[in-house]
Amino acid sequence: MARLFEILSHHDQRGSLHVLQEQLPFAIRRVYYIHFANQSVRGGHRHHHSDQVLICLSGRCMIYTNNGIHPEEILLDNPAKALFVAREDWHTMTALSENTILLVLANTPYDVNDYIDAPYPNN
Repeated sequence: MARLFEILSHHDQRGSLHVLQEQLPFAIRRVYYIHFANQSVRGGHRHHHSDQVLICLSGRCMIYTNNGIHPEEILLDNPAKALFVAREDWHTMTALSENTILLVLANTPYDVNDYIDAPYPNN
């Protein structure tokens, strides 16, 4: 099930430093980011093996998740917040601003066979 968590942050007059270290529930095997040029919807799948952590570095992004029981919408609009998306979570990401950059950390390398494109019946 998806869950939001705080990223360790340090602030001073020079700005903010955000650190992901022991908060991650897995070892990182893949890092990618999505830069939304418009308000298109990305995602639309779940996974057999891949868990992910999503961080909106810039702009705002609405994340829809559904684990087959509990649908939820979560706004990511702060780079000090991260969203864990479990492999069973059907998810979509929608940019709410033109400057949205969404960073994704995953526990597996890319594998086309890991994707489950069929939504849960109540999606």
